[in-house]
Amino acid sequence: TCKPGVNINPDFSYKIYPFCLQLYYQVLNFGMIVSSALMIWKGLMVVTGSESPIVVVLSGSMEPAFHRGDLLFLTNRVEDPIRVGEIVVFRIEGREIPIVHRVLKIHEKENGDIKFLTKGDNNAVDDRGLYKRDQHWLEKKDVVGRARGFVPYIGIVTILMNDYPKFKYAVLFMLGLFVLVHRE
Repeated sequence: TCKPGVNINPDFSYKIYPFCLQLYYQVLNFGMIVSSALMIWKGLMVVTGSESPIVVVLSGSMEPAFHRGDLLFLTNRVEDPIRVGEIVVFRIEGREIPIVHRVLKIHEKENGDIKFLTKGDNNAVDDRGLYKRDQHWLEKKDVVGRARGFVPYIGIVTILMNDYPKFKYAVLFMLGLFVLVHRE
């Protein structure tokens, strides 16, 4: 156990106690890192108005504007109108992964509702083939966010972890080992 004096051999318990205390502090430190990351993510969600304020470009459909592995920073303020030429990240019903494409056309109804059509810069045709069956336009509710900035190729680590699960487990193992072995 990790309490001093519980063991019959007093020398043994005093040797193991500092190890248990160190392990306790490392677990506590790890918990603080994880909770801080979650708080930062939730804070970004509130500030940007986007459910996913940072996304990674997963395909080459937006080249030359964005390449596979670029990290995009998104906002999704309700009051900002969607414009032709703007790059949006949208989610299609039935698909898990959001898509990053440019607004090609806007259709505004008399009541003020806006629908729009998207297309990848590197694609030959618009995205109607990607939308759910009998859907020809996207609506504002489909938008996850709008690209406001990017960092090139930083997200390639995420792509490697998704494409090569063994790489992901190796990275997680190394990080876990570092947390356990690292002493301050």
